[in-house]
Amino acid sequence: MKLALVTIAGAALFAAGAAQAQSAEDLLKKSGCTACHANDKKVVGPAYKDVAAKYKGDAKAAAMLADKVKKGGVGAWGQVPMPPHPQVSEADIKTMVAYVLSLK
Repeated sequence: MKLALVTIAGAALFAAGAAQAQSAEDLLKKSGCTACHANDKKVVGPAYKDVAAKYKGDAKAAAMLADKVKKGGVGAWGQVPMPPHPQVSEADIKTMVAYVLSLK
């Protein structure tokens, strides 16, 4: 009985994680991020996996990246500027940044 409950709980957590990842991917598409970024390859901007690797273990990365998404920036990955995205809510930005930083 305990094993069944653990298995069910594990499946529920997996499903919740998959739903959150899908939600973040949907937000990235809806916000226009995928026009310049992809999970595993450089497009105009860096691959999300490269961003995750660069900032792995940096406790300040999420806040810094959220600010960069909101305000735009240039120089961290070359001279092509990332435009600002002031229309994207803080909650959506946090969800997208958390997803990007979770990639391996």
